Amino acid sequence: MSGHSKFANIKHKKEKNDAAKGKIFTIIGREIAVAVKEGGPDPNNNFKLATVIAKAKANNMPNDTIDRGIKKAAGEGSGVNYEYVTYEGYGPNGIAIIVDALTDNKNRTAANVRSAFTKGNGSVGTQGCVSYMFDKKGQIIIDKEECDMEEDDLMMLALDSGAEDFAAEEDSYEVLTEPDEKVLEAVRKALEDAKVPMLSAEVTMIPQNYVTLTDEDQIKSLQRTLDLLDDDDDVQAVYHNWDE
Repeated sequence: MSGHSKFANIKHKKEKNDAAKGKIFTIIGREIAVAVKEGGPDPNNNFKLATVIAKAKANNMPNDTIDRGIKKAAGEGSGVNYEYVTYEGYGPNGIAIIVDALTDNKNRTAANVRSAFTKGNGSVGTQGCVSYMFDKKGQIIIDKEECDMEEDDLMMLALDSGAEDFAAEEDSYEVLTEPDEKVLEAVRKALEDAKVPMLSAEVTMIPQNYVTLTDEDQIKSLQRTLDLLDDDDDVQAVYHNWDE
Protein backbone atom coordinates (compact mmCIF):
# COMPACT_ATOMS: atom_id res chain seq x y z
CA MET A 1 0.00 0.00 0.00
CA SER A 2 1.18 3.52 -0.69
CA GLY A 3 1.98 5.63 2.34
CA HIS A 4 3.38 8.87 3.66
CA SER A 5 6.68 7.69 5.02
CA LYS A 6 8.24 11.10 5.58
CA PHE A 7 5.35 12.29 7.67
CA ALA A 8 5.06 9.03 9.59
CA ASN A 9 8.71 9.04 10.58
CA ILE A 10 8.69 12.76 11.37
CA LYS A 11 5.66 12.20 13.57
CA HIS A 12 7.24 9.22 15.29
CA LYS A 13 10.47 11.04 16.07
CA LYS A 14 8.72 14.25 17.13
CA GLU A 15 6.58 12.39 19.65
CA LYS A 16 9.65 10.84 21.24
CA ASN A 17 11.55 14.14 21.28
CA ASP A 18 8.62 15.96 22.85
CA ALA A 19 8.29 13.27 25.48
CA ALA A 20 11.97 13.71 26.36
CA LYS A 21 11.47 17.44 26.79
CA GLY A 22 8.31 16.99 28.83
CA LYS A 23 6.30 19.25 26.52
CA ILE A 24 4.05 16.40 25.46
CA PHE A 25 2.58 16.24 28.99
CA THR A 26 1.61 19.91 28.75
CA ILE A 27 0.04 19.31 25.34
CA ILE A 28 -1.91 16.29 26.53
CA GLY A 29 -3.02 18.02 29.73
CA ARG A 30 -4.63 20.81 27.73
CA GLU A 31 -6.20 18.34 25.32
CA ILE A 32 -7.73 16.43 28.23
CA ALA A 33 -9.21 19.65 29.63
CA VAL A 34 -10.80 20.59 26.30
CA ALA A 35 -12.05 17.06 25.60
CA VAL A 36 -13.73 16.76 28.99
CA LYS A 37 -15.40 20.15 28.74
CA GLU A 38 -16.68 19.37 25.23
CA GLY A 39 -17.85 15.80 25.76
CA GLY A 40 -17.80 14.90 29.44
CA PRO A 41 -15.43 12.86 31.63
CA ASP A 42 -16.43 9.35 30.46
CA PRO A 43 -14.09 8.13 27.67
CA ASN A 44 -16.63 5.44 26.74
CA ASN A 45 -18.99 8.19 25.61
CA ASN A 46 -16.39 10.75 24.56
CA PHE A 47 -14.31 9.77 21.53
CA LYS A 48 -12.02 12.79 21.79
CA LEU A 49 -11.19 12.01 25.41
CA ALA A 50 -10.59 8.33 24.60
CA THR A 51 -8.16 9.40 21.87
CA VAL A 52 -6.29 11.77 24.19
CA ILE A 53 -6.05 9.07 26.89
CA ALA A 54 -4.61 6.64 24.34
CA LYS A 55 -2.08 9.29 23.33
CA ALA A 56 -1.24 9.93 26.99
CA LYS A 57 -0.60 6.25 27.68
CA ALA A 58 1.51 5.91 24.53
CA ASN A 59 3.69 8.70 25.90
CA ASN A 60 3.94 7.10 29.35
CA MET A 61 1.85 9.65 31.20
CA PRO A 62 1.03 8.15 34.63
CA ASN A 63 -2.57 6.99 35.12
CA ASP A 64 -3.00 9.13 38.22
CA THR A 65 -1.91 12.21 36.26
CA ILE A 66 -4.49 11.40 33.58
CA ASP A 67 -7.20 10.87 36.20
CA ARG A 68 -6.36 14.12 37.99
CA GLY A 69 -6.56 16.01 34.70
CA ILE A 70 -9.99 14.54 33.93
CA LYS A 71 -11.35 15.26 37.43
CA LYS A 72 -9.99 18.80 37.40
CA ALA A 73 -11.55 19.54 34.01
CA ALA A 74 -14.88 18.04 35.13
CA GLY A 75 -15.04 20.20 38.27
CA GLU A 76 -17.34 23.19 38.52
CA GLY A 77 -15.70 26.37 37.29
CA SER A 78 -12.43 24.54 36.95
CA GLY A 79 -9.24 25.41 35.19
CA VAL A 80 -8.50 27.72 32.29
CA ASN A 81 -10.64 27.96 29.18
CA TYR A 82 -8.60 26.94 26.15
CA GLU A 83 -9.56 27.34 22.51
CA TYR A 84 -8.14 25.92 19.31
CA VAL A 85 -6.60 28.28 16.75
CA THR A 86 -4.84 27.51 13.46
CA TYR A 87 -2.25 29.59 11.62
CA GLU A 88 -0.97 29.10 8.09
CA GLY A 89 2.10 30.52 6.47
CA TYR A 90 5.25 30.12 4.44
CA GLY A 91 8.83 29.25 5.27
CA PRO A 92 11.85 29.76 2.97
CA ASN A 93 11.31 28.86 -0.68
CA GLY A 94 7.56 28.69 -0.15
CA ILE A 95 7.57 25.78 2.31
CA ALA A 96 3.97 25.40 3.51
CA ILE A 97 3.46 25.40 7.29
CA ILE A 98 0.30 24.86 9.35
CA VAL A 99 0.34 25.50 13.09
CA ASP A 100 -2.35 24.17 15.42
CA ALA A 101 -2.44 25.79 18.85
CA LEU A 102 -4.50 25.47 22.01
CA THR A 103 -4.43 28.69 23.98
CA ASP A 104 -5.99 30.75 26.76
CA ASN A 105 -4.67 33.95 25.17
CA LYS A 106 -4.97 34.28 21.39
CA ASN A 107 -3.09 37.58 21.28
CA ARG A 108 -0.04 36.04 22.97
CA THR A 109 -0.12 32.97 20.75
CA ALA A 110 -0.54 34.95 17.53
CA ALA A 111 2.41 37.17 18.45
CA ASN A 112 4.62 34.17 19.27
CA VAL A 113 3.71 32.33 16.06
CA ARG A 114 4.28 35.44 13.94
CA SER A 115 7.65 35.96 15.64
CA ALA A 116 8.67 32.35 14.93
CA PHE A 117 7.89 32.77 11.24
CA THR A 118 9.66 36.14 11.03
CA LYS A 119 12.82 34.91 12.75
CA GLY A 120 13.00 32.08 10.23
CA ASN A 121 12.59 34.45 7.27
CA GLY A 122 9.04 33.27 6.67
CA SER A 123 5.62 34.89 6.95
CA VAL A 124 2.18 34.15 8.33
CA GLY A 125 -0.47 34.10 5.62
CA THR A 126 -4.24 34.19 5.46
CA GLN A 127 -6.50 31.32 6.50
CA GLY A 128 -6.52 28.70 3.74
CA CYS A 129 -3.36 29.93 2.01
CA VAL A 130 -1.56 26.57 2.34
CA SER A 131 -4.05 24.09 3.81
CA TYR A 132 -5.20 23.13 0.31
CA MET A 133 -1.75 21.54 -0.15
CA PHE A 134 -2.54 19.00 2.61
CA ASP A 135 -5.00 16.16 2.99
CA LYS A 136 -6.88 15.87 6.27
CA LYS A 137 -6.69 12.24 7.40
CA GLY A 138 -7.07 10.06 10.41
CA GLN A 139 -3.62 8.70 11.19
CA ILE A 140 -2.45 5.96 13.55
CA ILE A 141 1.24 5.38 14.19
CA ILE A 142 2.44 2.04 15.59
CA ASP A 143 5.97 1.41 16.87
CA LYS A 144 7.34 -1.71 15.15
CA GLU A 145 9.42 -2.66 18.17
CA GLU A 146 6.35 -2.73 20.40
CA CYS A 147 4.09 -4.61 17.98
CA ASP A 148 4.09 -8.42 18.06
CA MET A 149 1.57 -8.89 15.24
CA GLU A 150 2.79 -9.95 11.79
CA GLU A 151 2.77 -7.12 9.27
CA ASP A 152 0.27 -8.78 6.90
CA ASP A 153 -2.10 -9.58 9.76
CA LEU A 154 -1.85 -6.03 11.05
CA MET A 155 -2.55 -4.61 7.60
CA MET A 156 -5.63 -6.81 7.12
CA LEU A 157 -6.94 -5.96 10.58
CA ALA A 158 -6.59 -2.24 9.86
CA LEU A 159 -8.17 -2.42 6.41
CA ASP A 160 -11.00 -4.70 7.53
CA SER A 161 -11.88 -2.29 10.33
CA GLY A 162 -12.19 0.66 7.94
CA ALA A 163 -8.69 2.00 7.21
CA GLU A 164 -7.96 3.49 3.78
CA ASP A 165 -4.25 2.79 3.63
CA PHE A 166 -1.40 1.02 5.42
CA ALA A 167 2.34 1.64 5.14
CA ALA A 168 5.35 -0.07 6.72
CA GLU A 169 8.30 2.18 7.47
CA GLU A 170 11.73 1.47 8.92
CA ASP A 171 10.65 1.92 12.52
CA SER A 172 6.88 2.23 12.43
CA TYR A 173 3.59 1.37 10.74
CA GLU A 174 1.24 4.07 9.50
CA VAL A 175 -2.50 3.51 9.19
CA LEU A 176 -4.62 6.11 7.39
CA THR A 177 -8.38 6.56 7.61
CA GLU A 178 -10.98 9.06 6.54
CA PRO A 179 -10.80 12.21 8.71
CA ASP A 180 -14.18 11.34 10.22
CA GLU A 181 -13.63 10.76 13.96
CA LYS A 182 -16.04 7.82 14.08
CA VAL A 183 -14.08 5.98 11.38
CA LEU A 184 -10.78 6.69 13.11
CA GLU A 185 -12.25 5.51 16.42
CA ALA A 186 -13.49 2.26 14.85
CA VAL A 187 -10.02 1.45 13.54
CA ARG A 188 -8.33 2.54 16.77
CA LYS A 189 -10.71 0.39 18.83
CA ALA A 190 -10.10 -2.65 16.60
CA LEU A 191 -6.35 -2.28 17.06
CA GLU A 192 -6.73 -1.71 20.79
CA ASP A 193 -8.91 -4.83 21.14
CA ALA A 194 -6.17 -6.78 19.34
CA LYS A 195 -3.62 -5.48 21.89
CA VAL A 196 -1.77 -3.42 19.28
CA PRO A 197 0.17 -0.61 21.02
CA MET A 198 -0.25 2.77 19.35
CA LEU A 199 2.01 5.82 19.49
CA SER A 200 -0.76 8.11 18.31
CA ALA A 201 -4.25 8.07 16.83
CA GLU A 202 -5.54 11.43 15.64
CA VAL A 203 -6.89 13.48 12.80
CA THR A 204 -3.95 15.20 11.14
CA MET A 205 -2.75 17.03 8.02
CA ILE A 206 -0.59 15.17 5.49
CA PRO A 207 1.25 16.98 2.66
CA GLN A 208 0.23 16.10 -0.88
CA ASN A 209 3.76 16.82 -2.09
CA TYR A 210 7.10 17.55 -0.45
CA VAL A 211 9.57 20.35 -1.20
CA THR A 212 13.34 19.90 -1.02
CA LEU A 213 15.66 22.63 0.25
CA THR A 214 19.30 22.65 -0.86
CA ASP A 215 20.38 26.08 0.37
CA GLU A 216 21.97 25.75 3.84
CA ASP A 217 20.79 29.21 4.91
CA GLN A 218 17.20 28.34 3.99
CA ILE A 219 17.42 25.06 5.87
CA LYS A 220 18.76 26.83 8.98
CA SER A 221 16.02 29.47 8.74
CA LEU A 222 13.25 26.90 8.43
CA GLN A 223 14.69 24.83 11.26
CA ARG A 224 14.73 27.93 13.46
CA THR A 225 11.03 28.53 12.83
CA LEU A 226 10.18 24.88 13.57
CA ASP A 227 12.29 24.87 16.74
CA LEU A 228 10.66 28.06 18.03
CA LEU A 229 7.20 26.64 17.35
CA ASP A 230 8.08 23.35 19.04
CA ASP A 231 9.27 25.25 22.12
CA ASP A 232 6.00 27.18 22.43
CA ASP A 233 3.69 25.52 24.97
CA ASP A 234 0.62 26.85 23.13
CA VAL A 235 1.55 24.98 19.95
CA GLN A 236 -0.05 21.53 19.72
CA ALA A 237 1.14 20.44 16.28
CA VAL A 238 3.10 21.74 13.31
CA TYR A 239 2.62 20.38 9.79
CA HIS A 240 4.88 21.21 6.85
CA ASN A 241 5.83 19.89 3.42
CA TRP A 242 9.60 20.10 3.80
CA ASP A 243 11.37 16.95 2.62
CA GLU A 244 13.90 16.54 5.41
